[in-house]
Amino acid sequence: MDIASLVGIVVGVVMVLLGVMTSGGIQTIGHFMDLPSFLITFGGSIASVLTASKLPDFIGGLQSMKLAFQERVLDPGQVIHTIIDLSNVARKEGLLALEEAASGIEEPFLKKGIMLVVDGTDPDLVRGILETDLVCLEDRHKKVIGFWEKWAEMGPAWGMIGTLIGLINMLYNMEDSSSIGPSMATALVTTFYGSLIANWICTPIANKLKTNNEKEVMMKEVTIEGLLSIQAGENPRVIEEKLKSFLSPSARDNMAEGAGGEE
Repeated sequence: MDIASLVGIVVGVVMVLLGVMTSGGIQTIGHFMDLPSFLITFGGSIASVLTASKLPDFIGGLQSMKLAFQERVLDPGQVIHTIIDLSNVARKEGLLALEEAASGIEEPFLKKGIMLVVDGTDPDLVRGILETDLVCLEDRHKKVIGFWEKWAEMGPAWGMIGTLIGLINMLYNMEDSSSIGPSMATALVTTFYGSLIANWICTPIANKLKTNNEKEVMMKEVTIEGLLSIQAGENPRVIEEKLKSFLSPSARDNMAEGAGGEE
């Protein structure tokens, strides 16, 4: 479980409730609960997203919400350590020895690259195959991220539509001046719901998925460069320094010294 996502969602709820209760008391919570407003805003915005999507992409987008709460172990430092170990094996025993070394690796992308190298595939072709795999991965991720960005865009829009509906109904019933205030407040609830959809749920989830995508893409870029360096017969220490350039200075410091280094 990604604690940051869970805590962020929960704290958002708490802050809204505290803001409502401290400004008007606990009895005012009911003022922010309105079924028609909920149906217009949530129902209308999700209908717009469905209209803008293919059905499989729409279903996949809804299912992707769980990804924002899953704790994914994305450690580029560990990937670099693994590649350096493989480079030492290749330097001592040859590229064919990598096939046995790859038997204990579970990461499909890395394993696929190792087998291409072991099979003697041309380096340009190895890069082309792995980069195509990487591009397809990014495209799949962008579809999911786009689902949440579109919903974040449609939420406030449908909130405004709901407000307009409420205002139109209010203006048709101006005879009772005492009902104008409550009617206006109810009309604004849809705008409130639209803002919650965009800023409490959809945009944060989209940003979390973008962060996960960037980390995964970077790890695969490290893998590609590492495998091609092994295939080229480069020194393990040189490979280590090359791959560390992908990391931030703090991440480089956290890596154990001499991870690769046999000559």
